Amino acid sequence: MLPESGNDLSDGNAAILVGLDFGSGTHRDSLQELQQLAVSARLKVLGIVEGKRAHPDPATYVGSGKLNEVEQVVLRTKAALVIFNHDLSPAQQRNLSLRLNCNVIDRTSLILDIFAQRAKSHEGKLQVELAQLEHLSTRLIRGWTHLERQKGGIGLRGPGETQLETDRRLIRKRVKLLKERLAILQRQRGVQRRSRQRKGVFTASIVGYTNAGKSTLFNKLTRAKTYAADQLFATLDTTTRKLFLSEGKAVVISDTVGFIRELPHTLVAAFCATLEETIQADVLLHVIDASNPNRDEQIDEVNKILKEIGADAIPQLLIFNKIDLMESDESCMHDEYGRMSHIRLSAKTGKGVEFIRQALSEAIEKDSEITNKKSMRIDALGDRVLAHDFFERTEQG
Repeated sequence: MLPESGNDLSDGNAAILVGLDFGSGTHRDSLQELQQLAVSARLKVLGIVEGKRAHPDPATYVGSGKLNEVEQVVLRTKAALVIFNHDLSPAQQRNLSLRLNCNVIDRTSLILDIFAQRAKSHEGKLQVELAQLEHLSTRLIRGWTHLERQKGGIGLRGPGETQLETDRRLIRKRVKLLKERLAILQRQRGVQRRSRQRKGVFTASIVGYTNAGKSTLFNKLTRAKTYAADQLFATLDTTTRKLFLSEGKAVVISDTVGFIRELPHTLVAAFCATLEETIQADVLLHVIDASNPNRDEQIDEVNKILKEIGADAIPQLLIFNKIDLMESDESCMHDEYGRMSHIRLSAKTGKGVEFIRQALSEAIEKDSEITNKKSMRIDALGDRVLAHDFFERTEQG
């Protein structure tokens, strides 16, 4: 995959990928995702360096021999960036940058950069900036070469330490401001959500692994024009539309950000306001790329993040998308209660999408039955309380 050494490929967007196999069994899939992430970030992948280790090297993550190999590839391709398919410590990132004489980032930094490129709404930009700053704050540990000139003791503190403390203070100040602004937007979302709940509006959130076809399905259902593309993290900002079903039924449906394995915790935390649409939904439309051989692992990853944000107890409708890429027809499966639980469709062609409308109608009816039963129990309890008070007053009289 490496170009000929004679070609001049010096390019600010040229990158080398590095991935180590620690025997987990997911190395190949994870490295393939890193390639897709790099393409999504508009980078040119000039080479891939792989290796096997029992555990990371404390200083440079890779061993000395593999580091020499990476260095040779960088010199040959003149790449300006090296991306590790792992989380690097601040010291490892600094040591690698000095040795390779180029910018070195890890998987988390790449995902954050993609989010920064794609965020369109005001809230989305604030959330991404917050995640970036919180990630950067962990990098401010002897992050620059001038910090080596520091000396301890009164009167011997160098300018590096002053700069470091200044940067930390500025970051803390900015993080506090961003959290305050996001809290205001979160309260506004809460008001809108409570208004829908008071009106008894049924809500659904589309969730799933990144590039599973969530936005394409959302557009097909609601006739919206949300940006949809065959790339990772095409959608970052939550979009909400009202979907009218048969017999006067309606559902408020939201398209949310896609998930990925090893999604940075700073992103999960920063996007908590957006993900609240998922947490508060009545049903989750879990979109799965049926053509992907790793779909089972992707389902597990999505469920893991749903549990992390407290949405694992919400009923799910599994939607196996992209059947147009494989030899399969649209179909639906029912659970033991007769409700739809699995749907196979193609959001791109619209084949089988009517099953989702039918499943949402069934879910609304079920929700109405539960609500009515609760109301009847509350009314019955109220009647018993009134009757008890009446007889008690009668006996006292």
